[in-house]
Amino acid sequence: MHNITKLQEIINYNFNDQALLKLALTHRSYSRQNNERMEFVGDAILDYVISINLYTRYPHFSEGQLSKSRTALVSHDTLVEISTKIGLGQYLLLGNGEEKSGGRMRPSILGDCLEALIAAVALDSSYIQATKVIEKLYDEYLDNVEHLVSRDSKSILQEYLQDRKISLPIYELRGTDGPVHNIIFHIECIIPDLKIKVTAHGQTKKEASQIAAKRALFQIHMPNVELKPHQLL
Repeated sequence: MHNITKLQEIINYNFNDQALLKLALTHRSYSRQNNERMEFVGDAILDYVISINLYTRYPHFSEGQLSKSRTALVSHDTLVEISTKIGLGQYLLLGNGEEKSGGRMRPSILGDCLEALIAAVALDSSYIQATKVIEKLYDEYLDNVEHLVSRDSKSILQEYLQDRKISLPIYELRGTDGPVHNIIFHIECIIPDLKIKVTAHGQTKKEASQIAAKRALFQIHMPNVELKPHQLL
């Protein structure tokens, strides 16, 4: 594990109790005392702080827009993106097996660890300090939330179908491939009423589902156009 002083500089918070920071960075493969309980707390704090920020920053947003924006901001993909930007993986405490299989870059571990880190700040000091850390990490995302939400093809597809009283899409996992540290998920999006079936792949189930939804939208609007593998990624 790298020197955690740098991580504290990045999030602009110095821990009073370094043991809390260490616990937040500890994966279950490393110790029975790990960050899983902290993830639970961090997830709740993140939801609340993002909700308050959206409500304050975007007074023109409807309840539906606020909900979609929050979903996009606290999504696993966004958590992983932020974790990668701050180099969180290099600070993790991992078991030998997880280390060798590429755990430092595994999306599921990174997202969970960021939530645990948020909880650790709150437990070490206060909710106010945790809020400051979240707002620092999420600043550019909160400023550009409309763009972020526009990428949410699953929500767009769901609204389109609901408005037309069409059955909602079904997303099914059709398999995985690749090495353990870089698993590729294959997801099929099915819209029974429209007889649409499209597949897509991604490094997370959510990423693959988003691409599948985008392809389904394309098929709805241009049903006679055959998609090529590189399109709509």
